[in-house]
Amino acid sequence: MERKVALITGGGTGVGRAVAVSLTAKGIACGINYSKSRHDAEETVKQIEADGGSAIALQADIADDAAVREMVKQLIDHYGRLDYLVNNAGRTFFIPLDDMEAVKDEHWDSIMGVNVKGTFHVTRACASYLKSAGGAVVNVSSIAGLTGRGSSIPYCVSKGGIETLTKSLAHVLSPEVRVNGVAPGVITTRWQDGKEKAVESHKEIVPLKRVSSPEDVAEVINGLLLNSNMVTGQTIVIDGGFTL
Repeated sequence: MERKVALITGGGTGVGRAVAVSLTAKGIACGINYSKSRHDAEETVKQIEADGGSAIALQADIADDAAVREMVKQLIDHYGRLDYLVNNAGRTFFIPLDDMEAVKDEHWDSIMGVNVKGTFHVTRACASYLKSAGGAVVNVSSIAGLTGRGSSIPYCVSKGGIETLTKSLAHVLSPEVRVNGVAPGVITTRWQDGKEKAVESHKEIVPLKRVSSPEDVAEVINGLLLNSNMVTGQTIVIDGGFTL
């Protein structure tokens, strides 16, 4: 049986890395996209190969459509197919929500360029291969897109945009391809470095009394990719009950 293949944007760290490690453990080959974190992506590939899996690192700024198309070409040239896509790459700036004067056009352009346009660019470039394979897509959003609270106003808006984009793509790519999303709450990634006290305080108001690990989020993503054959256009909240 020919090995199935996944592409994971932002796959060198955090949730992306957890998804790549778990999928390759199931025998699925992975393209690990990165923009600037080359070392992290290559270390992820080394870990996967040491565990007997197959992966390659692929550089592209997903805000650049031409770079995305070249990345997908490299993946297809290497593996010959594409079955799964995880749009995980994201960007933010930490700007207090009530400091609207601090939000500049470059913040909007950078965040929307990666989080929304980038998700669209990658999905469009992969669409024909995913349709041929009868594949699946998962977009990584955030509860910031539901609550309007997060690292900055542009970030919250971008994540709300991803949830709408998920629905649009589910219509466009059906019936061959299922498109879903996940909306995590606080995750123990490097974005929380230096915020340990705030994370501990957050746990106290979460019904499950903990925050998600990257592996918690990866488990749900894998389920949507591999097992949820009648689910499309949905965004699953992964926040321990925080938004109840």
